[in-house]
Amino acid sequence: MAKKIAEKASDAAVKMVEIKHLRSMKDEAGKDVSVVDWTDVRPVDEMILQAEKELAVVEAQVVELKADIAEYKKIKG
Repeated sequence: MAKKIAEKASDAAVKMVEIKHLRSMKDEAGKDVSVVDWTDVRPVDEMILQAEKELAVVEAQVVELKADIAEYKKIKG
């Protein structure tokens, strides 16, 4: 699912970020359009931490997949 991330204007001392979660659909004419599924507003520091955690998980998965590919190639010969 695609996202559109932008700074959310606020009077608060904490900077906020607005995340629009988008999904692709086709309109009546058959053209692709993006539709906002939902909008989330959170502190930017919280979102940075969350993204860093998700990145660490995905990087670990990449390491595992590379090891799997190496094993498959050994078997293939």
